[in-house]
Amino acid sequence: MMSVQITCSHCGSSIEVHPDQSAQKVECGICQHTMDVKFTPEHEQGVLKECPVCTRQDFYKQKDFNRKIGVALFVVAAILSIWTYGLSLVALYLVDLFLFRRLSMVAICYKCRTNFRTVANMSEIRDFDHEMNDRIVYSDHDFKGKPLSH
Repeated sequence: MMSVQITCSHCGSSIEVHPDQSAQKVECGICQHTMDVKFTPEHEQGVLKECPVCTRQDFYKQKDFNRKIGVALFVVAAILSIWTYGLSLVALYLVDLFLFRRLSMVAICYKCRTNFRTVANMSEIRDFDHEMNDRIVYSDHDFKGKPLSH
């Protein structure tokens, strides 16, 4: 079953839900702010075509790993490389390679940054595109699920 992680628009905390057509709203456990959601039968089957929060169809996929932890590990390895003659960076590379092979993929909505885990049609979702991200975030362009074309 697909798992959906919504970011609260009020306080920024995470709201973990499972798709249910009868759900019309989700409530943040931290600030009690409610947000509208619209789950479809496709969501209940684990198929991702439209975001239940912002109704956009533009998604990207990436490995399911916390970016802040990744940056912190790199900073620590870079500082330690002064005393380890760069061997800490090699060790970090090996840890990264191990994690890359072991971690699953997560789909993310470009517009509202909602995360979707255990998506049945993950192979249909494209990798992150910087230009597409900039057009959606800064000019509110809606690609309607189609790839960026020049």
